[in-house]
Amino acid sequence: MKPERSHPDELIVGLVSISDRASQGVYEDKGLPALQAWLGGAMASPWRAQTRLIQDDAATISATLIELVDTLGCDLVLTTGGTGPARRDVTPEATLAVATKPMPGFGEQMRQISLNFVPTAILSRQVAVIRETADHAALIINLPGQPKSIRETLEGVKDADGKTTVPGIFAAVPYCIDLIGGPYIDTQPEVVAAFRPKSAIRPPKV
Repeated sequence: MKPERSHPDELIVGLVSISDRASQGVYEDKGLPALQAWLGGAMASPWRAQTRLIQDDAATISATLIELVDTLGCDLVLTTGGTGPARRDVTPEATLAVATKPMPGFGEQMRQISLNFVPTAILSRQVAVIRETADHAALIINLPGQPKSIRETLEGVKDADGKTTVPGIFAAVPYCIDLIGGPYIDTQPEVVAAFRPKSAIRPPKV
């Protein structure tokens, strides 16, 4: 569906935290607050979020992704949790089940970033996909479960002076959203600099 936006360039983001225990109230969810806080500091253009806290169940995850894209019109969906090798970790499979196109570069880059911090990054199975309907498309990205790892994969690796040495995955998100027909979004370059080819950069409004 074509969503209603408060601004032509408003980004509608689905944020999904996937955890059996957090969804049952056993402990406090940290995924959704971490995602919202990061986007609040990184986005330079309008955005609003649709949030979901759900159990680690493939059918539930797939249904949630379909709802966020097909019914609520999200342009971008970020999930956190359920991407390891444990039996209950089924987020990648549930994501691929609703995909139109796989976007393997995102998962490859996330593992490359995380390997700068922990050798167990090779156990991560995050994927990213495009889901398309007749008149809408969205980018869905599986992120790690820990707030620190979420920030690292989105922002990339920076040296002591704050210079980026390994690009974060969010640098590629705005142009990807452009290419699938979504709103034109900008980021705060001190957090993560969005990259677009020169021909795709919109001149600043006077």
